[in-house]
Amino acid sequence: MRILVLGSTGFLGGHVAGQLRTLAGVRVLGGGRSVNPGLPVNLPVDLAAISVAGLVRALRALAPDAVVNCAGAVSGDPVRMAETNARGPAVLCEALREAAPGARLVHLGSAAEYGPTPAGQTLTESSPVSPQGTYGATKLAGSYAVTEAGATGLDTVVLRVFNPVGPGAPAASLSGRLAGELRSAGPDGTVRVGDLSAYRDFVDVRDVARAAVLAATATGPLPPVLNIGSGTATCARDLASELARAAGFQGRIEERGAGSQRSSAVSWQRADVTAAAVALDWRPELTLADSLTGLWAEHTRVPA
Repeated sequence: MRILVLGSTGFLGGHVAGQLRTLAGVRVLGGGRSVNPGLPVNLPVDLAAISVAGLVRALRALAPDAVVNCAGAVSGDPVRMAETNARGPAVLCEALREAAPGARLVHLGSAAEYGPTPAGQTLTESSPVSPQGTYGATKLAGSYAVTEAGATGLDTVVLRVFNPVGPGAPAASLSGRLAGELRSAGPDGTVRVGDLSAYRDFVDVRDVARAAVLAATATGPLPPVLNIGSGTATCARDLASELARAAGFQGRIEERGAGSQRSSAVSWQRADVTAAAVALDWRPELTLADSLTGLWAEHTRVPA
């Protein structure tokens, strides 16, 4: 089985590709804006810019049985996010329709597509979507492109990923940014952050990767959208405290300012992951403590 992982050098894509490489009978093909020397075949491609015709030629040459799209832009200017998160999946679907119509497309969406929900509410795949900001809106547009392609003949599934944490978490994420601040502050320093009162569903990136692997290799049709989260809402303040414990940090974490705009607009999220359990026999296995211990262990191995 030949599986193409787009965004294979990123946070999510790297873990997906790594897990796929452990499977017998699977050949992993890496694709993205930067090449992955650890993969046997690389497809240098930028979904934000490539034409449908150009991607058709590349896909025909690779002949994948499945594609896992982990490519995405979480920050930057609105044009780049729109090109990557919205245009990219649409181009990919059109190219697959022509070059590999039998291939399964597993697209990694985002919980940011849901937007604000009342405190205490659990989000199912049928919950209303009302994204706040460019990131959530562009991710939702990309997911719409994938689900509409699935409704018209392609074999697709959107994994709506909640807040991934764990080894390799990027600096743009809350956990990655905190890890960097804790390392800079030293064991007894002071870390200053914004408001940490928002509740999020934090899920280990390795559990997310396992869900993507199961979706890519499953037989038979899958639901159009599946939530991938821990099923638990955790206060960001508790995440910071747990990461401080993992780091042996004895200093102070001071909350100053309002925090991010999204945190103030979306103060609560929790996933219902029942559908993923039914469709994929998937359940989260790693705890938040596991995630943050792994993050800190890897973070301290990276030179300053």
